[in-house]
Amino acid sequence: MSPVPPDPGPPASPEPTRPSRARRLVRVAFLLIALGFGTWAVAGQWDAVRAGFARLSWPSLALSLLAVVAALGGGMLTWRALLADLGSPLPLRPAARVFFVGQLGKYIPGSLWPVLAQMEMGRELGVPRSRSAAAFFLTMPVQLGSGLLVSAVTLLAASGPAAAAPYAWVFLLIPVLAVVFEPRVINAVIGFGLRRLGREPLERPLTRRGMLTALGWALLGWTAYGLHLAAIVHELDPSGVSGVSTAVFSVGAFALSWCLGIMTFVVPAGAGVREVAMVAVLVPVLDSGSAIVAALCSRVVIILGDLACAAAGGAAARRPAGPGRGPAGSPAGDPAGDSAGDSVEDAAGDPDAARERDPADREGV
Repeated sequence: MSPVPPDPGPPASPEPTRPSRARRLVRVAFLLIALGFGTWAVAGQWDAVRAGFARLSWPSLALSLLAVVAALGGGMLTWRALLADLGSPLPLRPAARVFFVGQLGKYIPGSLWPVLAQMEMGRELGVPRSRSAAAFFLTMPVQLGSGLLVSAVTLLAASGPAAAAPYAWVFLLIPVLAVVFEPRVINAVIGFGLRRLGREPLERPLTRRGMLTALGWALLGWTAYGLHLAAIVHELDPSGVSGVSTAVFSVGAFALSWCLGIMTFVVPAGAGVREVAMVAVLVPVLDSGSAIVAALCSRVVIILGDLACAAAGGAAARRPAGPGRGPAGSPAGDPAGDSAGDSVEDAAGDPDAARERDPADREGV
């Protein structure tokens, strides 16, 4: 009787990889280049920026910066919710590092730097590149569609049809994007694209709950962005419209100008296009000089917010792991640590694992 071969057990799951020295050098170079382009964007208009900041008080600038940080957090949670719905839930701190550091790539000419950075950093956490790319490219239409909807509603509420009429052609995209947000449609589009590229299909389709979660975070992000602009606009024209009307109008003005910037993929972070659009939208509320100042100051505050979030995300993810701590410094047994392990198992191709977990984990909440 032949001996029974030992059971090899389940296949080993891929572990999160530590970046090699070459990858760390590439990451440092990426950060230096992104910071250089961000500094250049500010230095080119420094005289006007300095004059604009001289008209603002420190409390208004601090409030504006805090609102920007909250808005950037909403963007990160939008992306994290989509990534979780695709099957790779990440703990909050590693997700913040991947998203915020990767987003610095938007200051480099070309539209692919942020997604390339997120794909590489996500791979070190066990997230397949295809999922990182899908989450990135899905975040853009989610932000675009929610931004256009927010701008149409708020501009109509604050200033009536006259304020929204010149941009009616942009708002025609809203019903188109609403159809795209249907999971059956977007899953079919993603599947078609992957087949054309000769890639394997995604392991998990998007769900309606995942899309709604991402949309909810995006709407909160637009609200925070509007409050950031409202703090600047109210300071430049304190005798103008009431605070509530300024806030509502600013939400729509910022969302619309940002969406126009998103449509210009070849311009780093929509530079120039967003400011021109913002000036045009703000002119009914501010004089042209103050509108230019508001657009420039908004640009600088957002750059500062990007840098602050990238620094905070990188520092939080690098907290040393003590005894009994899981991945990325999460306590052993903490749901965040479990999520990181689950994402690695998902990458190994277990298509039913995420559906067994708590729904909140899959939504990225």
